[in-house]
Amino acid sequence: MQELGELSDSICKKNCPADDIGDMLVIMINICKRNFITLEECLNTAYDDIKDRRGVMVDGVFVKEADMDEQVQV
Repeated sequence: MQELGELSDSICKKNCPADDIGDMLVIMINICKRNFITLEECLNTAYDDIKDRRGVMVDGVFVKEADMDEQVQV
């Protein structure tokens, strides 16, 4: 959580996040190794969850099509 906080801080301060992203990747690789999975497997799992989602980016935030439909009906 500390490394995630440092990444967030860098982004908020508009500093280069390269070192913080690298730190996060090292942590994620270690977690993967302890759980006998790879980062590629994790990426594929995440992609399978989102690949068919439809929506649009609004101010840098992805809004799912289903959420847009709910807002229109309200």
